[in-house]
Amino acid sequence: MTRQFTDNPQFYLTAPSPCPYLAGRQERKVFTHLVGERANALNDVLTQGGFRRSQNIAYRPACEGCRACLSIRIVVDDFDWTASLRRVLKTNDDIVGTVTPPRPSSEQYSLFHRYLETRHADGGMADMSVVDYAMMVEDTHVDTVLVEYRARTADSAITGRGHGPLIAAALTDRLSDGLSMVYSFFDPEPARRGLGTFLILDHIRRARAAGLPYVYLGYWVEGSPKMGYKQRFRPQEVLGPTGWRRV
Repeated sequence: MTRQFTDNPQFYLTAPSPCPYLAGRQERKVFTHLVGERANALNDVLTQGGFRRSQNIAYRPACEGCRACLSIRIVVDDFDWTASLRRVLKTNDDIVGTVTPPRPSSEQYSLFHRYLETRHADGGMADMSVVDYAMMVEDTHVDTVLVEYRARTADSAITGRGHGPLIAAALTDRLSDGLSMVYSFFDPEPARRGLGTFLILDHIRRARAAGLPYVYLGYWVEGSPKMGYKQRFRPQEVLGPTGWRRV
């Protein structure tokens, strides 16, 4: 059940449900619909205000007595390319990402399903059907792309495309001040590649090339092992009561 939260645009508040990040806690979300001509501008404003997008919904946590979820974004121009992160780039130099429209495919779903089974079998997305996945990708009224990663070949420098099986994919929103990584997934087998880290590093490079100052990573939750990887990417800005501050 939901109830109306405010007007213009209309916001709603979800009923309490178990928190997926911190055991024993309840979560609530405030959300609104991203539809119509103003969807793109609204997505910009809301993302900068700590919301995330899922299909045509923008949401943020609104939990009573808990402020553990912190919105974070990477500062692109000052990014610290540490030796370990550069090694990840070098390891994955044989992969190239191609920007495509947000159109689902059976190949994407197969990789998505394999990724969830291996990495998030107990998560809320584990039982997503082909139809659910298609909705996640294509149900958008904002500036969204899908970046598909495949093996680099001799002509990739000219065509900008890779070839062969799909290795990874990232659903990404393009904002006025950055790239927002909505959801990404990858081949779970070659763990040594650090593909999850590589996708974020590649988006940092893409944002810099486009002259965009930020890469939005969603929420970081202190005490949640699922979110620990996000601390590698610095400097970051965290959204607090007085606005964004660098950490």
